Amino acid sequence: MPVPQQDPRGGGDGSLRDRLVRAQEDAITTGVVPLSLRPVVRASWERAIRGAIDPDRALPRIDMDEDAFREYRAAHALAPVMPVIRRLLVDGTDDHGLVVAIGDAQGRLLWVEGDPHLRRRAEDMLFVAGADWSEGSIGTSAPGTALALDRAVQIRGAEHFNRIVHPWSCTAAPVHDPETGALLGVIDITGTDLAVAPHTLSLVSATVAAVEAELRIANLETTVRSTIRRSRMRAVPVERTSLSVLGEQRPRLGVHELSPRHAEILTLLAWHPRGLGAERLAALVYEGDPSPVTLRAEMTRLRRVLEAAGEPPLESRPYRLARELDVDAARVARLVGQGALRRALEQYPGPILPSSTAPGVVELREELASRLRESMLADAPAEVLLAFAERDEHRYDAALWRALLEVLPARSPRRASVVAHLERIDAALR
Repeated sequence: MPVPQQDPRGGGDGSLRDRLVRAQEDAITTGVVPLSLRPVVRASWERAIRGAIDPDRALPRIDMDEDAFREYRAAHALAPVMPVIRRLLVDGTDDHGLVVAIGDAQGRLLWVEGDPHLRRRAEDMLFVAGADWSEGSIGTSAPGTALALDRAVQIRGAEHFNRIVHPWSCTAAPVHDPETGALLGVIDITGTDLAVAPHTLSLVSATVAAVEAELRIANLETTVRSTIRRSRMRAVPVERTSLSVLGEQRPRLGVHELSPRHAEILTLLAWHPRGLGAERLAALVYEGDPSPVTLRAEMTRLRRVLEAAGEPPLESRPYRLARELDVDAARVARLVGQGALRRALEQYPGPILPSSTAPGVVELREELASRLRESMLADAPAEVLLAFAERDEHRYDAALWRALLEVLPARSPRRASVVAHLERIDAALR
């Protein structure tokens, strides 16, 4: 890929760029980065060389399709504070040679706004929404390096490890959750030398402070609303919406049919009323390598389903139900715990979401089925145990049928049919 020799507006120090390009070539060959570089740049180049990033060919990855990206961006923690960022940074930059980018904690750009001429030029190096500008993907840049170091950074021209970015300069600072301290993302200004002027760093840092203050207020308002809502729910009994997930019927929330995935998520959240973090919930929902990104997109769709059903929205960080649901599986579990086995069996048409392979649902399904079976074996009267054994899923449960034979009265007319059934089980298992 040819190295651009002009900055975005036509100026730039070509001799400095040439010296830095030669220094980079020597560093890649020898593995030794020159001490003449600023320490922050030198350390970043060393990471890029260890990561085998090609300064001529590396391009940002775009690993989400358009619909998934839109949903992910809309659900991101920084989406509600975009008006603050636009007011402080974007408004008035249309002809000032600056582009403003907001990225997530992994370096994926979520919004790229500002000077339309520069934005078109920036598209040539994939400086666009959805692209991965982390250090691991593209090498030294203000947004990626700011996230790697968790502090504000300025990168000028050929200090970028990737040569396609040499005509550009940038300033970036990370944004944190004011309540937990967790890294949420990064705010970046990219463009001409104006992008690394001293006052630009102050402007970006002040914007980060304003954004974190806005997030703190939003968190406080959410906490107050949640407290008031829970207080009202305690004061006034509210009829809970039913969640039906037992047996082969289509899962339902009240009168609304649910997709299998939404039924899985609601079941798990109902079983964990204190909430689940995104990574833990993803591990319980998805087989293999769980993806919090995929989960967040699914949660956006689930919120729309809850709204249509008249349910309050899900709470976040951690994910939890805003109002308790009346889950048929939980009712059966309570009846088993109370020893009301006849009623438990009447309300148990079959296992929890029998077709689900979600790890968390499989565990719940096996736990409830095991508790019910063990209670039946230990305490159920003969007629209840017989009704349980005659369920399709227990037809070949030899231990259950032998236990039934033991509890049937000696003169029961059912003993002969139980013995005959045991013989069929033995024949089938030979």
